[in-house]
Amino acid sequence: MKTALSIAGSDPSGGAGIQADLKTMAMNGVYGMSAVTALTAQNTTGVRGILEVDPGFLESQIDAVFEDIFPDAVKIGMVACATLVEVIAGRLRRYGARNVVVDPVMVATSGSALMRTDAVDVLVRELLPLAALATPNVPEGEVLSGMSIRSRADMEEAARRIGEACSCPVLLKGGHALCDADDLLWVDGTATWFHAQRIRTANTHGTGCTLSSAIAANLAKGFSLEASVRRAKEYLSGALAAGLDLGKGAGPMDHAFAMQGYFTQEA
Repeated sequence: MKTALSIAGSDPSGGAGIQADLKTMAMNGVYGMSAVTALTAQNTTGVRGILEVDPGFLESQIDAVFEDIFPDAVKIGMVACATLVEVIAGRLRRYGARNVVVDPVMVATSGSALMRTDAVDVLVRELLPLAALATPNVPEGEVLSGMSIRSRADMEEAARRIGEACSCPVLLKGGHALCDADDLLWVDGTATWFHAQRIRTANTHGTGCTLSSAIAANLAKGFSLEASVRRAKEYLSGALAAGLDLGKGAGPMDHAFAMQGYFTQEA
């Protein structure tokens, strides 16, 4: 079985963060592992508090995984401060980590801030150049590109700017601004659109975590970047459509087990 490591924050409600990542990895047929960057007090409606881990302890967690069960892919989610970003980048370089998917989590779906301003600069300089893919949404894309995104043409320009500045492929997710859930993959000057119909649901908690983890899982299994994105989008759409309503704003991994076995085949 292939393996994947999630380096992210914890969500006690189970719908986002490492909990969503591990569920997604299991549903997509890989063995999931985790290194926790922060404890949070949150649920589907908002974040009440964040307790960052000690940088040395995060380093020890990552070392413990790489020295025993070397991951076939790494997904990075919430990292609140610059020091922790530097720790992660340093350990990934040391071990030659492969198939790194960075979800630059800056603001939760509920609107709560999850990354400090100083961490963004370090993210761009140290971490994104190591990525096989970065997966910003539109608000995050605006921060990383330094421009407003109001159209598909804006998305293409923003993805180009991010990709060239950070030397990595970019999946700019369009769900925040456009009518449908259309995402743009930018790789070495080539733009590819992935089209999907927007699913009308309030259950959106943790959708970014779920998508990026599904992409990492498929990369771990040896699928190409384009195929991994396509499969992950199909998986997320299926999870959202399953529609088990656990909470006020429950997300796709709050009802992940409605999707059990959905995408574990090696097609």
